Order: sequence, then structure tokens, then C-alpha cells
Amino acid sequence: MKLSEHFSLAELCKTNTGIENVPNEAQVENLKRVCRWLECLRKRWNDKYGDGDDPIIINSGFRSEAVNKAVGGVPTSNHLTGCAVDIRCIGMEQALRYAAILLDISDMSREDFDELLIEQKRSVVWIHFAVRPSGNRRRCNFKR
Repeated sequence: MKLSEHFSLAELCKTNTGIENVPNEAQVENLKRVCRWLECLRKRWNDKYGDGDDPIIINSGFRSEAVNKAVGGVPTSNHLTGCAVDIRCIGMEQALRYAAILLDISDMSREDFDELLIEQKRSVVWIHFAVRPSGNRRRCNFKR
């Protein structure tokens, strides 16, 4: 099932835990909302920095409670509701550029996001990005 032009349900539910990870209808709708932002990010990245068709790669999207627990996610994670994705980055520079693009999208659309976190563990860098149906906090941070 396609959630948007470039993102599939399977891609946003993949896990290497071996645990079933299937979202319900409300969680799928939340994933579609996040994918609208991802499509804008992909287009703007490719227009300015990419080779014209660079993908946005998702490390983690929806997580069932069992998957979230298995990967050490917090019990209140936006991943549980399908409202969050972790976006793979090739280094800190790409993470900063992705973050700037997402902030621009928010400002231009006048839509808020819930979380925009640049995270790093050793040399691996990713962006945790979340958009809720309502009550978005526009929380930005670096996490190491």
C-alpha cells in the first residue's frame, strides 16, 4: 500500500525485530500525514541539493508496543501512533539541511510539527520527526 507517491506502508512499518508490526486505520492516517511532510522534504532537497531523484530513507516509522519495547523506545513515543519517523542522514551536515528544510516547510505552510530532533549515536546521525493530528509542540533539539 502506498501512503504517498514515494513512501509505502511496508517501508514505514519495517522492523528487524521479527515482531508483527501492523498499524490500525488511525495509525495509517497519521503515517499519511507524516508522508506529506516527507514528500515536501524530498522535493525541496532534490531541487536544491540532490541529484534530482535522491530518496529520503526511513530507518523507523510506526512501531507496535512490542516493537517499541524491543528497540528501547520510550512508552510515550510518537512512533506508537504512527506520528513519527526516523530519517537516515549521511552525516551532520545533511541532518542540519534536512532540519532547515522541515522548519521552512512549517513556516511556509503555517503548520506545526511535534518534534524535530537531530540524534546521534557514535558516528550515526538521523532525524526524528513527528507530526500529530493536533497539539503539536514544535519541539527542536539535538540528542546524543
